[in-house]
Amino acid sequence: MLGRSGGLRLKSILPVLTVIGAILMIWVVAVVPMNMHLTADQAQRDGFAVTPDTPMARQDYSGLGLSLRNPSLVGLTYVQERPRLPSPHQVAVEMWKTIVMQRVTSKRSLVYHGWVTLSATLLGFAMGTTLGITLAVGIVYSRAMDMSVMPWAIASQTIPILALAPMIIVMLGAIGIHGLLPKSIISAYLSFFPVVVGMVKGLRSPDGMQLDLLRTYYASAAQGFWKLRLPASVPYLFASLKIGISASLVGAIVAELPTGARAGFGARMLVGDQYGQPLVTWAALFAAAITAAGLVGLFSLLERLTLRRMGMAGT
Repeated sequence: MLGRSGGLRLKSILPVLTVIGAILMIWVVAVVPMNMHLTADQAQRDGFAVTPDTPMARQDYSGLGLSLRNPSLVGLTYVQERPRLPSPHQVAVEMWKTIVMQRVTSKRSLVYHGWVTLSATLLGFAMGTTLGITLAVGIVYSRAMDMSVMPWAIASQTIPILALAPMIIVMLGAIGIHGLLPKSIISAYLSFFPVVVGMVKGLRSPDGMQLDLLRTYYASAAQGFWKLRLPASVPYLFASLKIGISASLVGAIVAELPTGARAGFGARMLVGDQYGQPLVTWAALFAAAITAAGLVGLFSLLERLTLRRMGMAGT
């Protein structure tokens, strides 16, 4: 029998598994109508319908209607070489080939491309987090920064990153800055905002009674920050970091798209789109999603360990 902790863990995982199962079911069903025209055309080119007496010859190639009249074609929609919508098992096979079966130094390895994107992600995340925490402290302790910086930080997120990324890359390239740094700057641009908002909320979370108690003990502003405000902001900070690391990964991928990058998840997506290889694109998309999930999971683990170490309730 499962213990109490096991039962709670199962209850927390079950909704996630249910959503994943529903998505997979919708995906599997959607493959048939999305790929049926390709399957029918391929069957016609291969001479599958050769005489007027065959069922195939008496029917038009009308997608889902064709599949209902010819159930044997349904299976072929899941094995198209260049499908409109790849089936789950095709994506899984492609990921196995490019993650497990390739050397990590190979240009076809998603591990190699993942490290290229991850390096820009981590550098940009470190830059964005440092900037976000610094701005948050200034906003909390300075009325002028609160009135001036915070509105600009909010307004900065209204600019579409797809429009901003090429501008940043071109401007930095004009002064000789290429490679890792431009991608990191775009990652930092996306990751600093959730850190600013979360840290401001966390630093302001202590109530009036706690602040009055510090004043009673004649605590300085620095002591109030280190002893009260910063510890109180830790849960908010970790929530922001989990959002920020995901946004940073998105920024790194977006930064690879307009540059014609030769390495990285964005580069693999470009290769798949340009050469008509949807499996390459989908494998890179899922590899990026798995990377993001792993990073968020890492920060969730660090959060639990940190809060337990601090003795906070609810850990």
